[in-house]
Amino acid sequence: MSHSSFNRRKFLLGSLAATGGLATFGGMKPLGWLANATGVQGLTEDRYFVFCYCGGGWDVLLSLDPRDPQFFHAGNVKNTFIDPGYERIEDYDTTLIPVGSDRYLGPFMGDLVDHFDKMTIVRGMSMDTLTHEVGRRRFLTGKPPAGLLARGSSAATWLASALGADNPIPNLAMRVESYNVDQPNYASGLKVSQVEDLVRALAPDGVQLSNVARQQVNALLQQTAQCPEANLSPFWQRSEESRVRAGEMVEQQLDALFDFMAPTNEMTDLRAHYGITNSNSLRNSPGAQAALAAQALKGGVSRVVSVQLTSNLDTHYEEWAEDQGPRQMEAFNAISRLMEDLEASPYGDTGSSWLDHTTIVVFSEFQRGALINAGGGRDHSLTNGCILAGAGIEGGQIIGRSSDIGMEPTPMNLTTGQWDPGGEIIKPEHIIQTLMTDVGIEGDPADLRVDPIGALLKA
Repeated sequence: MSHSSFNRRKFLLGSLAATGGLATFGGMKPLGWLANATGVQGLTEDRYFVFCYCGGGWDVLLSLDPRDPQFFHAGNVKNTFIDPGYERIEDYDTTLIPVGSDRYLGPFMGDLVDHFDKMTIVRGMSMDTLTHEVGRRRFLTGKPPAGLLARGSSAATWLASALGADNPIPNLAMRVESYNVDQPNYASGLKVSQVEDLVRALAPDGVQLSNVARQQVNALLQQTAQCPEANLSPFWQRSEESRVRAGEMVEQQLDALFDFMAPTNEMTDLRAHYGITNSNSLRNSPGAQAALAAQALKGGVSRVVSVQLTSNLDTHYEEWAEDQGPRQMEAFNAISRLMEDLEASPYGDTGSSWLDHTTIVVFSEFQRGALINAGGGRDHSLTNGCILAGAGIEGGQIIGRSSDIGMEPTPMNLTTGQWDPGGEIIKPEHIIQTLMTDVGIEGDPADLRVDPIGALLKA
């Protein structure tokens, strides 16, 4: 299906309620504003985004930011304040994975390590919080919350606002919070908790009128909308426009893109690729979330998709040794499948792939502490890391670093990506500013008050 198959002007999201979908958007902006929404000069308009959230706080010693156990071990904790704890993990090979000269990734990066050449790992970030809600919302918006309340719009909302006016659902959020402050309503995240929710939102109601009856109802509503009273009501006119566009959207049969259990060759191949084994895995598996992201982008439905690939990384006790690594690896494997799917899918007739046009951001609210606690697990840390891959990202590199004493954040040169005592401590707002700069959003409309990280981007 072509990436230009659907048009935003064929579906105004506020109309979902009228067709049996999910009414989550509120009032519409004036149609004249919408018509000009994509008129911003200089934007990289053929860019798409996937935000992958790993909930609970990941242990980056097992993945993004490992340490050599020859020096960093329980017997040397008094000098390093870092204990990888690899010897506590049974049934898994905890050998570090080399990705070049003197560069290693942790043992639970899974198949994602095969795509290191297409991604950058950022280490030594600061979150300035030990609270799940605060860390999560800061990474989503690039701003410290007021207490626990998010401030500003999500990065996904900003990007959907700038780029997504021609998509039916510009901003799709699967189990991920979404915030909109003073951005157009079409950029608000459509929030769903499982794949079936999206299918229900896009499918027609169970009760169907005959073609003749539907035509008669449409004619009556259209005629009513043209009466003097209706013509004087902007709300009435927007509602009528929404009704018409919603009907056109339902006729597009977009729900078929997400009917993963359908007995078709296409869905059989999709299930095999993403490891979707049954209807229950649609609700719980990282593979199903990754498949939803791929289908929403390639099907022309969304410009930005956010998915939660795991929600159970808050391992304070002995479950850390058994659960933390495998749960991360399952999420990373799903991202690997997503990248492979996008890379194998031609982007129209451009000669490029969907991965060439899609930027993937993988994050958690913070990383877990560098020491094993008295309960056999790890507590929260102020430090963090993240992964960026795909379009616009300079691949095959690791930038920034956490300290070799306690894994504290350290300053980085934004241009070189190397440790620099005169550089800046990297925070989520740097990542968001980089994404916005890369697509051509000039100035600082999100009021992030930081510079982009030049080292992240291709020259």
